[in-house]
Amino acid sequence: MLLPSVPLVLFLLITWQVVADGPLLDVDERLSDALVRPDRASELLSDLGNVEVAVPVLVVVLAAAAWRLRATGVDRWWLPPAAGAAAMVLVPVLVAPLKAWTDRPGTPAVPPATGYYPSGHTATAVVAYGAATLLLLPLLRSPAVRRGLLALCAALILGASYGLVRRGYHWPLDVVASWCLSMILLLAFSAAVARYGQGAPRHEE
Repeated sequence: MLLPSVPLVLFLLITWQVVADGPLLDVDERLSDALVRPDRASELLSDLGNVEVAVPVLVVVLAAAAWRLRATGVDRWWLPPAAGAAAMVLVPVLVAPLKAWTDRPGTPAVPPATGYYPSGHTATAVVAYGAATLLLLPLLRSPAVRRGLLALCAALILGASYGLVRRGYHWPLDVVASWCLSMILLLAFSAAVARYGQGAPRHEE
Protein backbone atom coordinates (compact mmCIF):
# COMPACT_ATOMS: atom_id res chain seq x y z
CA MET A 1 0.00 0.00 0.00
CA LEU A 2 1.15 3.52 -0.78
CA LEU A 3 0.01 5.09 2.51
CA PRO A 4 2.32 3.23 4.94
CA SER A 5 5.19 3.28 2.45
CA VAL A 6 5.43 7.09 2.56
CA PRO A 7 6.33 7.40 6.28
CA LEU A 8 8.56 4.32 6.00
CA VAL A 9 10.56 5.79 3.12
CA LEU A 10 10.87 9.14 4.91
CA PHE A 11 12.00 7.42 8.10
CA LEU A 12 14.62 5.38 6.24
CA LEU A 13 15.86 8.48 4.43
CA ILE A 14 16.24 10.49 7.64
CA THR A 15 17.89 7.57 9.43
CA TRP A 16 20.36 7.17 6.58
CA GLN A 17 21.26 10.85 6.80
CA VAL A 18 21.78 10.59 10.58
CA VAL A 19 23.95 7.48 10.36
CA ALA A 20 25.95 8.78 7.37
CA ASP A 21 26.23 12.32 8.76
CA GLY A 22 24.65 13.52 5.53
CA PRO A 23 24.03 17.07 4.33
CA LEU A 24 20.50 17.05 5.73
CA LEU A 25 22.02 17.26 9.20
CA ASP A 26 23.50 20.69 8.38
CA VAL A 27 20.00 21.96 7.62
CA ASP A 28 18.72 20.27 10.76
CA GLU A 29 21.33 21.95 12.94
CA ARG A 30 20.71 25.39 11.45
CA LEU A 31 16.99 25.01 11.99
CA SER A 32 17.59 23.94 15.57
CA ASP A 33 19.79 26.96 16.21
CA ALA A 34 17.02 29.21 14.97
CA LEU A 35 14.31 27.53 17.05
CA VAL A 36 15.93 26.70 20.37
CA ARG A 37 14.89 29.16 23.07
CA PRO A 38 14.58 27.23 26.35
CA ASP A 39 11.85 28.60 28.58
CA ARG A 40 9.15 27.40 30.96
CA ALA A 41 6.51 27.13 28.23
CA SER A 42 8.66 24.85 26.07
CA GLU A 43 9.44 22.72 29.14
CA LEU A 44 5.75 22.26 29.90
CA LEU A 45 4.92 21.45 26.29
CA SER A 46 7.70 18.87 26.10
CA ASP A 47 6.21 17.18 29.17
CA LEU A 48 3.21 16.19 27.04
CA GLY A 49 5.45 13.47 25.63
CA ASN A 50 6.43 12.08 29.03
CA VAL A 51 5.39 8.49 29.69
CA GLU A 52 3.88 9.62 32.98
CA VAL A 53 1.57 12.03 31.13
CA ALA A 54 0.72 10.40 27.79
CA VAL A 55 0.44 6.73 28.73
CA PRO A 56 -2.15 7.19 31.52
CA VAL A 57 -4.33 9.05 29.01
CA LEU A 58 -4.17 6.06 26.68
CA VAL A 59 -4.80 3.60 29.52
CA VAL A 60 -7.98 5.43 30.53
CA VAL A 61 -9.19 5.44 26.93
CA LEU A 62 -8.32 1.74 26.51
CA ALA A 63 -10.45 0.88 29.53
CA ALA A 64 -13.31 3.15 28.48
CA ALA A 65 -13.30 1.81 24.91
CA ALA A 66 -13.22 -1.81 26.10
CA TRP A 67 -16.16 -1.20 28.43
CA ARG A 68 -18.17 0.65 25.80
CA LEU A 69 -17.51 -1.86 23.01
CA ARG A 70 -18.36 -4.81 25.23
CA ALA A 71 -21.52 -3.13 26.51
CA THR A 72 -22.77 -2.54 22.96
CA GLY A 73 -22.18 -6.12 21.86
CA VAL A 74 -19.40 -5.45 19.38
CA ASP A 75 -17.74 -8.49 17.84
CA ARG A 76 -14.25 -9.01 19.26
CA TRP A 77 -14.70 -5.96 21.50
CA TRP A 78 -11.30 -6.60 23.04
CA LEU A 79 -9.33 -6.24 19.81
CA PRO A 80 -9.23 -2.43 19.36
CA PRO A 81 -8.03 -1.80 22.96
CA ALA A 82 -5.52 -4.65 22.68
CA ALA A 83 -4.20 -3.29 19.38
CA GLY A 84 -3.85 0.18 20.90
CA ALA A 85 -1.93 -1.23 23.85
CA ALA A 86 0.32 -3.23 21.51
CA ALA A 87 1.14 -0.11 19.49
CA MET A 88 2.20 1.66 22.69
CA VAL A 89 4.35 -1.27 23.84
CA LEU A 90 6.13 -1.30 20.48
CA VAL A 91 7.34 2.29 20.95
CA PRO A 92 10.20 1.49 23.38
CA VAL A 93 10.82 -1.85 21.65
CA LEU A 94 11.60 -0.01 18.39
CA VAL A 95 13.00 3.28 19.67
CA ALA A 96 15.54 1.97 22.20
CA PRO A 97 17.59 -0.11 19.69
CA LEU A 98 17.48 2.72 17.16
CA LYS A 99 18.84 5.15 19.75
CA ALA A 100 21.69 2.78 20.57
CA TRP A 101 22.49 2.13 16.90
CA THR A 102 22.40 5.70 15.59
CA ASP A 103 24.14 7.09 18.70
CA ARG A 104 23.29 10.67 17.76
CA PRO A 105 24.53 13.47 20.04
CA GLY A 106 22.09 15.93 21.53
CA THR A 107 21.81 19.64 20.88
CA PRO A 108 24.05 22.20 22.63
CA ALA A 109 21.13 22.90 24.98
CA VAL A 110 21.47 19.54 26.75
CA PRO A 111 24.42 17.91 28.59
CA PRO A 112 26.81 15.96 26.33
CA ALA A 113 25.34 12.56 25.58
CA THR A 114 24.21 10.38 22.69
CA GLY A 115 21.14 8.36 21.80
CA TYR A 116 18.80 11.18 20.86
CA TYR A 117 17.53 9.71 17.59
CA PRO A 118 14.65 9.13 17.20
CA SER A 119 12.73 11.06 19.84
CA GLY A 120 11.10 8.68 22.29
CA HIS A 121 9.00 11.45 23.80
CA THR A 122 7.59 12.35 20.39
CA ALA A 123 6.80 8.74 19.57
CA THR A 124 5.13 8.32 22.96
CA ALA A 125 2.96 11.38 22.37
CA VAL A 126 1.97 10.46 18.82
CA VAL A 127 1.10 6.84 19.57
CA ALA A 128 -0.60 7.48 22.92
CA TYR A 129 -2.74 10.42 21.81
CA GLY A 130 -3.19 9.07 18.29
CA ALA A 131 -4.31 5.60 19.39
CA ALA A 132 -6.61 7.12 22.00
CA THR A 133 -8.22 9.28 19.33
CA LEU A 134 -8.63 6.38 16.91
CA LEU A 135 -10.29 4.35 19.65
CA LEU A 136 -12.71 7.11 20.59
CA LEU A 137 -13.73 8.32 17.12
CA PRO A 138 -16.01 5.34 16.25
CA LEU A 139 -17.79 5.76 19.60
CA LEU A 140 -18.70 9.43 19.08
CA ARG A 141 -21.86 10.41 17.23
CA SER A 142 -21.49 14.18 16.94
CA PRO A 143 -19.40 15.39 13.98
CA ALA A 144 -18.50 18.50 15.98
CA VAL A 145 -17.22 16.42 18.88
CA ARG A 146 -15.24 14.23 16.50
CA ARG A 147 -13.64 17.29 14.91
CA GLY A 148 -12.87 18.67 18.34
CA LEU A 149 -11.20 15.42 19.35
CA LEU A 150 -9.05 15.44 16.21
CA ALA A 151 -8.06 19.05 16.86
CA LEU A 152 -7.16 18.24 20.47
CA CYS A 153 -5.06 15.27 19.37
CA ALA A 154 -3.20 17.40 16.82
CA ALA A 155 -2.64 20.15 19.39
CA LEU A 156 -1.18 17.72 21.93
CA ILE A 157 1.16 16.10 19.42
CA LEU A 158 2.30 19.35 17.84
CA GLY A 159 2.65 20.96 21.26
CA ALA A 160 4.87 18.18 22.54
CA SER A 161 6.92 18.18 19.33
CA TYR A 162 7.39 21.94 19.35
CA GLY A 163 8.30 21.92 23.04
CA LEU A 164 10.96 19.27 22.55
CA VAL A 165 12.62 21.25 19.75
CA ARG A 166 12.15 24.67 21.35
CA ARG A 167 13.60 23.47 24.66
CA GLY A 168 16.51 21.88 22.82
CA TYR A 169 15.82 18.35 23.99
CA HIS A 170 15.81 17.11 20.39
CA TRP A 171 16.91 18.09 16.92
CA PRO A 172 14.01 18.70 14.51
CA LEU A 173 14.86 15.56 12.53
CA ASP A 174 14.62 13.46 15.70
CA VAL A 175 11.04 14.61 16.00
CA VAL A 176 10.12 14.23 12.32
CA ALA A 177 11.55 10.71 12.26
CA SER A 178 9.42 9.80 15.25
CA TRP A 179 6.34 11.15 13.49
CA CYS A 180 7.08 8.76 10.62
CA LEU A 181 7.75 5.78 12.88
CA SER A 182 4.63 6.46 14.93
CA MET A 183 2.50 6.85 11.81
CA ILE A 184 3.56 3.35 10.75
CA LEU A 185 2.47 1.98 14.13
CA LEU A 186 -0.86 3.79 14.01
CA LEU A 187 -1.54 2.60 10.46
CA ALA A 188 -0.78 -0.96 11.57
CA PHE A 189 -3.15 -0.48 14.52
CA SER A 190 -5.92 0.77 12.21
CA ALA A 191 -5.36 -2.05 9.72
CA ALA A 192 -5.50 -4.70 12.46
CA VAL A 193 -8.77 -3.34 13.80
CA ALA A 194 -10.29 -3.00 10.33
CA ARG A 195 -9.32 -6.53 9.29
CA TYR A 196 -9.78 -8.59 12.44
CA GLY A 197 -12.14 -6.67 14.65
CA GLN A 198 -15.10 -4.36 14.62
CA GLY A 199 -14.34 -0.93 16.03
CA ALA A 200 -17.87 0.50 16.07
CA PRO A 201 -21.04 -0.44 17.94
CA ARG A 202 -23.36 -2.74 16.04
CA HIS A 203 -26.47 -1.04 17.32
CA GLU A 204 -27.00 2.60 18.18
CA GLU A 205 -28.95 3.31 21.34
